[in-house]
Amino acid sequence: MASGDVIAAPARTDAALPFGAALTASGRISQAVPLGRPFDGAPFSDQDLINLDDTLTSAIRATGVRFNVYIADAEDAAAATDAVFPSTPEAENSVLVAVYPNQRAIEIRSGTAASDRVTDRVAQLGVTAAVSSFGQGNLIDGIVSAVRVIANAVLVP
Repeated sequence: MASGDVIAAPARTDAALPFGAALTASGRISQAVPLGRPFDGAPFSDQDLINLDDTLTSAIRATGVRFNVYIADAEDAAAATDAVFPSTPEAENSVLVAVYPNQRAIEIRSGTAASDRVTDRVAQLGVTAAVSSFGQGNLIDGIVSAVRVIANAVLVP
């Protein structure tokens, strides 16, 4: 298939998808993976997972920076984010959007290779974009907004 071709048939699989997974239009399987404990039930709908996956994929491709999302519960959101950030994929060239719904907190960290583009001002733009949706109870919409705003601010020159 050449670049720019349109796939005529929708992507599908006969295999049963794992719990918390969704099949994207491109044929990739996007799955939310819990940290340290199994799911009691899917935290987000399939459409939410697809929307988040598509947003992250687009942001990574457009910027050359790896975007990671972390959703958790912690007494100290800043300390928890600092602890988990080094273990995220491609931490040196990445942005971590960490959301703590029960604490009503969002923390954004960038790796050393991305810090010249993902400045404190850019991170604050991402937080501002997320807060409106969070206030309306739309967790995924807030995360998607934050990632899009940060990605638009750090597009590859």
